[in-house]
Amino acid sequence: MKLTPEQIERLYQFTRQHYVEWYDLQTELVDHLANAIEQQWPDNPNLDFEEVLQLEFKKFGVFGFMDVVEKRQSALNKRYNKIVWKHFKNFFSIPKVVITISLIGSLSFLFFYFQYSSILLSILFFATLVLFWIGLVKRTKAYKKEVKETGKKWLFKEIISGYSAMTGLSYLPVQIMLQFDDVTVRFSIVKSVFFASLIVTMCLLEYIILFEIPSKAQKYLEETYPEYKFVA
Repeated sequence: MKLTPEQIERLYQFTRQHYVEWYDLQTELVDHLANAIEQQWPDNPNLDFEEVLQLEFKKFGVFGFMDVVEKRQSALNKRYNKIVWKHFKNFFSIPKVVITISLIGSLSFLFFYFQYSSILLSILFFATLVLFWIGLVKRTKAYKKEVKETGKKWLFKEIISGYSAMTGLSYLPVQIMLQFDDVTVRFSIVKSVFFASLIVTMCLLEYIILFEIPSKAQKYLEETYPEYKFVA
């Protein structure tokens, strides 16, 4: 016995009531529940739709859909990390590697010959951090506006639009190391290259996170959700 459109809509409502916000996860769970209910009914013909639904929901355990959500979040975060890494590696292949090395070399030169290297690094670090958060706020606002217009949230799109934890934490080592520097002493050549590489890496990651991947979001979303092009 196939479920009616009204019953399918009830399943979507049920997933929302149990704190599943994202349309893609709702759809996965609705498909699972619908198939399970259709298989249950021949064995339990005396039970109505809501009773069979509750029986199937109990199979998810004490935490309901939370385990499913956490596993899906983990899987999509790993996918996102792989995409970031793929874009990052492209900056070390010809011809982009020439630009990358040139940036590192120029910054290394400045750090090595400028007397107040720590101050210069602090300024660059602060500017990079501010620009990152401004970009992230703009990206998040644009995503929220889109959700309001479409009425649908997609988990992977949310990750693409607001993924920031790892990049934010990457600044911590720089802050700690700067605590121990005498601002009047120039960096050694090794230290100059190290900090130049770190600053360039941070800038590349921010460019990838805020511009490159969002510009290709449609492609990645359609690869993740084949139905995205039809319902987004």
